[in-house]
Amino acid sequence: MKKVYTVSARLMASAACVISLSACAVVPASGPSTRSVDGAPDRSVAGSGIQVIDVTDVVAHDILASSEQGSFSESLGEGRPIGSVIGKGDVLDIAIWEAPPAALFGVAGGGAQLASQSSSQASSSGTIAHGTSLPEQMVDSDGQITVPFVGRVQADGRTPQQIAKDITGRLVGKAHQPQAIVRLIRNATANVTVVGDVANSARIPLTARGERILDVLASVGGVKQPVGKMTVQITRDSKIASLPLETVIRDPRQNVRLQPDDIMTVMFQPFSFTALGAVGRNEEVPFEATGLTLAQAMGRVAGLQDARADVKGVFIFRLEDPAALSPEVRATAKVTPDGKVPVIYRINMKDPSTFFIAQSFPIRNKDVLYVSNAPLADFQKFLNAVFSTVLPVATTAAILAQ
Repeated sequence: MKKVYTVSARLMASAACVISLSACAVVPASGPSTRSVDGAPDRSVAGSGIQVIDVTDVVAHDILASSEQGSFSESLGEGRPIGSVIGKGDVLDIAIWEAPPAALFGVAGGGAQLASQSSSQASSSGTIAHGTSLPEQMVDSDGQITVPFVGRVQADGRTPQQIAKDITGRLVGKAHQPQAIVRLIRNATANVTVVGDVANSARIPLTARGERILDVLASVGGVKQPVGKMTVQITRDSKIASLPLETVIRDPRQNVRLQPDDIMTVMFQPFSFTALGAVGRNEEVPFEATGLTLAQAMGRVAGLQDARADVKGVFIFRLEDPAALSPEVRATAKVTPDGKVPVIYRINMKDPSTFFIAQSFPIRNKDVLYVSNAPLADFQKFLNAVFSTVLPVATTAAILAQ
């Protein structure tokens, strides 16, 4: 019997020794510990050192300011309806009126009119004013039109009223009290190009109504994907501005008038972040183009696991834009080949003020939200591993002892 007890003791001692020596290897984990993450600056990603930054109110505001998109109303302006400014290729109707006795554009001394169309209008004094409608005038490649007895008139970039005033001014001294009326009857070049995730890509002509973003979007049949995941990008000359479609719908100021040759690209952008570690659900979580805060992200993964999570070990792994970092960090940080800085944002959820900061800290596309295990949880795992190994040995020894 003594021999049996000796064998059992040796078995249990050997098992305990093996467990103790290989504890780190056998204890399961879902990722690095808080201590390991804190040592990340000693490592590098793509030749750039990892920055570990504690999330404070100042840090959150700096990141939020760097991620704010310029509004259409500020970057593009309200714009003017087509027809208020004439462009090359536009077709104009020009009518010239002259008070009697008409010298150029009416019947004077029995002479014939200069144009085939004429009209008359009674003035308040009972005299008859004569008017002539000239043939349609297309603005040429030089941006000019030709008017009889006036010559070449600059039209491109001017309003119909400005053109009429110029014509009237040049006729003074040639015609009797001349007046001119200029109207845009057909625009040949005022179009907007719409491409992307829309029902029908097309070139849409603009009218004097002053079509806005949502007007043009409706004319091509709308978008093919959910509104919350769509972004509208407007390209005007060398200027590019973009906003979530939902923002344009919600804020009427961003539904600006489009201008000739604008390119409107409607893009489907399925943003997402990945949640790992001691959170309610480990998964990739999609979010809207309008953005997501850290507080919202934690809610979407069912928060932290009470039995596992280290409330001081909440981290966000991100390849950050250097412009979002403080001058002190930016001065020492090395960027990756694509111009980013690998950053780990450390959040202390034990501090109550952090919950206010989390309401403004923005989550970005492809972020990794990781929550490490609490040290006590890892120790509990170690004990479970020990007991799961030692208990069968002890049971075997007890059986042998019987």
